[in-house]
Amino acid sequence: MRLEPTTLSGTHVRLEPLQLHHAAELVAAGNRDRSTYGFTPVPADLPAMEQYIAGLLADAQRDTVLPFVQRRLPDGDLVGCTRYLNIQWYPQRDTPAEVEVGGTWLATDAQRTPLNTEAKLLLLGHAFEAWGVFRVAICTDARNERSRAAIERLGATFEGILRSHRMNSGHLTEPGLPRDTAAYSVIAAEWPAIRTRLKERLLVD
Repeated sequence: MRLEPTTLSGTHVRLEPLQLHHAAELVAAGNRDRSTYGFTPVPADLPAMEQYIAGLLADAQRDTVLPFVQRRLPDGDLVGCTRYLNIQWYPQRDTPAEVEVGGTWLATDAQRTPLNTEAKLLLLGHAFEAWGVFRVAICTDARNERSRAAIERLGATFEGILRSHRMNSGHLTEPGLPRDTAAYSVIAAEWPAIRTRLKERLLVD
């Protein structure tokens, strides 16, 4: 079964299907301050962003990812990207059994805001409640302490370090070499408590 593009809406953020026409707005968002992209691939100019988007859309056609832009609702600005990836299927199921949430980046003025919390609430909620997945993985470069702390604040469980697992990305890494990945997950039985936790955080953020 194909994963059709979908829109996930909250109060602070709307996750919209990524399209090529988003490229210029994403370049503007990514260039407000690039200092936090040490371990994250965020294209810096229009040709690179168009290539980045085209690659994700090609992967979406193969049903290996479902990519989104993140639109901040109070002002309508595009502030970054995120996606489902590593989509796993079980026989006799017409929805995924497992997904990973990743490929996430945000403009600096959207980081550490309710927008990020709500985006994760929307992504996890759709995976567990619309698709009925058994597990959502969340991974990051093992050296990325900022990202790891954010994942841990969600309530995800640390599963371990996968050595030489994925390609390096970001200006603090060496291109062409593998990175170690810090792997986290949330399983279906944990989702109700984490959903409550995220909703409570939105009330106080």
